[in-house]
Amino acid sequence: MNRFERLFGAQGGEARIRFSDGEFHVLSPGEYVRCAVTGEPIPLQELRYWSVELQEAYATPEASLKRYLELRAKRAQPASKEESDRSEK
Repeated sequence: MNRFERLFGAQGGEARIRFSDGEFHVLSPGEYVRCAVTGEPIPLQELRYWSVELQEAYATPEASLKRYLELRAKRAQPASKEESDRSEK
């Protein structure tokens, strides 16, 4: 097994990845990861989009944008009824 086979997983199956800024680290070898939005497999050689904060992979820039917009909308909503009541006073 050469170093690329170790990196990209000669065993096949789904890899476990730790995402960092500009790079990712393979925790468990595999050939692919799953898109957090679409569920489709992404071969490690084609992995280009991910979130360090959420530790999620995305198959396309559109999937990444969709997750970002969902998260932004969720953060914009009041966390609870009590919080919205406080802000009204």
